[in-house]
Amino acid sequence: MMMQRTTLLLPMAVEATNVAQQQRGMATLKHISMRLKSVKNIQKITQSMKMVSAAKYSRAERDLKAARPYGIGAQQFFEKTELQADGATEPKKLLIAVTSDRGLCGAVHTGVARLIRGELQKDDTNTMVFCVGDKSRAILSRLYGKNILMVANEVGRLPPTFLDASKIAHEVLTAGYDYTEGKIVYNQFKSVVSYKCSTLPIYSGPTVEKSEKLSVYDSLDSDVVKSYLEFSLASLIFYTMKEGACSEQSSRMTAMDNASKNAGEMIEKLTLTFNRTRQAVITRELIEIISGAAALT
Repeated sequence: MMMQRTTLLLPMAVEATNVAQQQRGMATLKHISMRLKSVKNIQKITQSMKMVSAAKYSRAERDLKAARPYGIGAQQFFEKTELQADGATEPKKLLIAVTSDRGLCGAVHTGVARLIRGELQKDDTNTMVFCVGDKSRAILSRLYGKNILMVANEVGRLPPTFLDASKIAHEVLTAGYDYTEGKIVYNQFKSVVSYKCSTLPIYSGPTVEKSEKLSVYDSLDSDVVKSYLEFSLASLIFYTMKEGACSEQSSRMTAMDNASKNAGEMIEKLTLTFNRTRQAVITRELIEIISGAAALT
């Protein structure tokens, strides 16, 4: 009786094992096929984003060439007057972080945030940050949320204009924070594959009026200085936003190109794995068929 039960159960166990192996092979093939389809979709998205970024980069580079005189002219005034912060009073610094709201562009935003984080580590009691773009706020708010003065959102979706820079400069001057000196932290565009995190100095009206070499300019009173500082701040912000936009688009184009290449490598590996697994399943099924036919004969 025991031998008969064993004789009946053995074919059933072999059949169950074969079915389980087939199901395991099919499940593996299905899983690989789903991953392969997902990676192909990701590659299509990254290639499309690369093409869009390339078109936006060419426009941003043209706009940057037209915007550079704004920044160069404003910097020359500060250089010729040889402005320096008043050492007698306690310095109050303002850092303007020029980033955007969009990501997937390499280390463009983290480089600006890293430089500002280094400044805040030196002195976080008398330093405030004005964030242009939501990415810098998201990075800095984790440790230095109390030092964020204001945030300008909706930056980077459209090319920056002088009107946007004027609004930001107006908010900086009317925020109620009387700074003595400050810096604009931005990404300076070098080439398609390189950029550099740089700073531009800014000064308040009282600091400019105390400069000894301000007398080289004729007919300057406090109203004229105030008006010019407002215009120069807007010009510097406009120039740095153009530099940052060009650096962002070039970095995003490079990042999407690298992502497309990585997706292509994954597709090749997954295709090879899929073919090997499918061949193994077919070979196992053929062995089972041949073994069954041989057992019958």
